[in-house]
Amino acid sequence: MWEELARALCLLLIIEGILPFLYPERWRALVQRLASVDNRSLRTAGLVSMLAGAALLTLLR
Repeated sequence: MWEELARALCLLLIIEGILPFLYPERWRALVQRLASVDNRSLRTAGLVSMLAGAALLTLLR
C-alpha cells in the first residue's frame, strides 16, 4: 500500500510541474488570479476535485 501511495505522490508531482515548466508566465498569471478567489469557491473546487478523484478510483477498481 505504501508503495502505491508513493507512486501516486510522484505522479501528482509530475503532473503539477507540467504547467509551470511549459508555460511559466501563464501559470504565474493563474496563481495571481487564484489569490483573488474567495475561500468558499476554493473549498468548493477542492471538494469537487476530491470527489471526482474518489469516484475515478472507485471506477478503476
